[in-house]
Amino acid sequence: MKKESFSTTLEIIGINPFVFIPEEILSNIFNDSGKNKSPIPVKGTINGKEYQQNLMKYLGEWRLYINFTMLKNSPKRIGETIEVTVEYDASDRSITIHPQLEKAISESSIALANFENLTPSRKNELIRYINNLKTQTSIQRNIEKIIRHLHGETDFFGKMIE
Repeated sequence: MKKESFSTTLEIIGINPFVFIPEEILSNIFNDSGKNKSPIPVKGTINGKEYQQNLMKYLGEWRLYINFTMLKNSPKRIGETIEVTVEYDASDRSITIHPQLEKAISESSIALANFENLTPSRKNELIRYINNLKTQTSIQRNIEKIIRHLHGETDFFGKMIE
């Protein structure tokens, strides 16, 4: 795994700032990762600031989406030339499910089946949401909302519910 550097113009699709990865670098990342399907975990720097992100293929093209934590005010910087380093990130990015959420899901066959059928990104979204809560009261309240959501009773939008 070799860190590759390039200069590129920050572009936007919809509301999402991104950069294209040069073909030669993309080929090296495919080789290092052993795959060419998204998402592919990568790490590097944007204008010298470190990041972890996934390369994503959208509309037939590979993109590195640039968010606020990677580049301050990124949507306002469209058209700007930025310095990017990128390499495949083989580190384990798995997250641990909160024990109370795991217990609540396992106590309901419906919740368990529906949780297992969620996309990996949606599972991680729910797990991260609970893991980031501070008080026992909010943890329990939101676990109950997730279980109702997994039973098909309500929508759960993560950060919009507290």
